[in-house]
Amino acid sequence: MIDIRWVWALLDTPTADADRSGDFWATVTRSRLSPPFGRHGEFVTLQPERGDAWVALQRIGSGGGGIHLDLDVDVPVAEAAAEALRLGAEELTRRDGVVVLRSPAGLVFCLTTWEATGSATRQERRDQPDLLDQVCLDISADDYAREVDFWETLTGWPKRPGSLPEFVSLTRPDGIPLRFLLQRLGEPTGTARAHLDVATLDRSATREAHVAAGARVVSDQEFWTVMRDPVGRTYCLTDRSL
Repeated sequence: MIDIRWVWALLDTPTADADRSGDFWATVTRSRLSPPFGRHGEFVTLQPERGDAWVALQRIGSGGGGIHLDLDVDVPVAEAAAEALRLGAEELTRRDGVVVLRSPAGLVFCLTTWEATGSATRQERRDQPDLLDQVCLDISADDYAREVDFWETLTGWPKRPGSLPEFVSLTRPDGIPLRFLLQRLGEPTGTARAHLDVATLDRSATREAHVAAGARVVSDQEFWTVMRDPVGRTYCLTDRSL
């Protein structure tokens, strides 16, 4: 396992869609966009009114976009990467103190350095009608068992059954801003992907707010609503306590 001190959800967005995507997610999360940063100004964070940020947007050159995770660790990144590789990850690249890896089922994630001074440490959850607080890993049936084992062992967060047989969640430590939910898909094979989940106290009210901001409803299920943001990214609104 590696000692994870903070988790970031990164919205990977083609440059042509980045402004529209950033404006939407800032609106629905009641956040403001930070000034651009990074070597080419490719990153912005969604700064909440209170507490520290845990969601960021990354401009990418091409492709359909998606979601990836950044795991902040307080051991040398190379040491954490060696553990991930031992557990079955594949290294894609390393640069500027960041190691980019691919999980056994193909989900891209990054290991990044957490500094004791100045790093994010607190998520504000009070007085929120809804909260972007979960990343769901969508995994093919053939890869599911191995992928669950990989993430449970890498994080050291014990798994527990989800509300339905096709779900497993990992029990995050206190202070970590994002939950991990792992979903077994009906498709037998395919590369793992991920989507965001927003916990809601009143799903109908949150759905109306997201539609007003430019999202559209894909489908309503018993416990969640599948949405699509203005640039085509799928996410879910869920009936969960904050």
